[in-house]
Amino acid sequence: MSSQPLLPNARNDLNPTPRRSLILTTILIPILLIGGIIFVSIKGDGIPKDDLGLAKYYLKGSPVIDGHIDLPEFARAFYGNNISAFDLNKPTAGHVDIPRIREGSLGAFFWSIFVECRDDNGKDFLNPTFQVRDTLEQIDVSYNLIEKYSDTFAFASTSDEVEIAIKEGKVASMFGLEGGHMLGNSLAVLRTFHKLGVRYMTLTHSCNNAFADSAGIFEGVEERWGGLSKFGRSLVAEMNRLGVIVDLSHVSDKTALQALAITRAPVMLSHSAARHFNNMTRNVPDNILAKIGRGKHQVDGVVMVNFFPSFASAHPEEVDVKYIADEVEYIVEKTGKHHVGIGSDYDGIESTPKGLEDVSKYPYLFAELIKRGWTEHELSLLAGGNFLRVFRGVEDVSRKLKKDGWKPSLEIYEKRKDLKPIEGGF
Repeated sequence: MSSQPLLPNARNDLNPTPRRSLILTTILIPILLIGGIIFVSIKGDGIPKDDLGLAKYYLKGSPVIDGHIDLPEFARAFYGNNISAFDLNKPTAGHVDIPRIREGSLGAFFWSIFVECRDDNGKDFLNPTFQVRDTLEQIDVSYNLIEKYSDTFAFASTSDEVEIAIKEGKVASMFGLEGGHMLGNSLAVLRTFHKLGVRYMTLTHSCNNAFADSAGIFEGVEERWGGLSKFGRSLVAEMNRLGVIVDLSHVSDKTALQALAITRAPVMLSHSAARHFNNMTRNVPDNILAKIGRGKHQVDGVVMVNFFPSFASAHPEEVDVKYIADEVEYIVEKTGKHHVGIGSDYDGIESTPKGLEDVSKYPYLFAELIKRGWTEHELSLLAGGNFLRVFRGVEDVSRKLKKDGWKPSLEIYEKRKDLKPIEGGF
């Protein structure tokens, strides 16, 4: 098998091919593939026979794209963002380091840009905080780590850049913003974060904000807007225009359903568990899963499965590789195999499933699915192909909206008074 990624729907236009060469390629590749199949069937060597060996073999060609890893938060919480105080080339106290990344065939991930919700923002979220400052620091520490370990990581802000990085043997590094509370109630801040590389944003974290209501974490929170606020609807539209993926993890059910009703672009749930297994508001319910798809009245998207045992089950001690495989297959039952991915939440969770203790263990989940009959192609969709399709879809919508004349939204949060124009001029 080729060492190049087998990610579905791979673009062939990264290096334009002359028409004559394209015709020859179209003729020759099937012949070579048939020849290779015959050769392998005769020789019978090279392809592992055991499930774990086969999973590792497949992942070398289609590495994992994880929707949510809290490495920047790990650097902040344990080292005060001092990247000289720890070495990712050696084992860390968390779930992520470079040797384990390589062992687990992690090919790309979203560096989660996160700062805590605060309970002193005020009813209208207007009390000054340091959240925008702290968010910028988390983007900064992410860039610093990518630069320090540039032999391993490569920053990526487009789907093409993700594929290029993987093909070059690097770990494609994207930024996801975990919560609209980090925007300081400002669409201008969203645009600035986009320029700094943010490519998805979770509409809320565990708190309501000026844009939308949250699901809370282990308990729900009292709704403020009944889903999206008026300003939140403008936020979704501006994210569509910019090409920032709308992430519906953490949000209330009303927020999710309303966002799905108005988005023009595909969506993601970057790190979610199914409510079917654990009836908590943080988890995604069946009626929202039913909205994810490519059929009538559905929105294309990817649900990236969270590994945190306390989300996965009311009895966390029972959660192991097989349990997470059950979650994957349940989401597939509701959405199809084109709409599921991996969103581990590594470095952001206090415990892990048995057998999925860190990033080196992804192959064990894939081995369990092989045992259940999953094909190489289906596993490549789960590993990252589904996410890349969604990412490309968001990019396509952004290009179309800009071509259609959409300009940056100048809407201001209605509760703000500091930008009220001076009456009468000078």
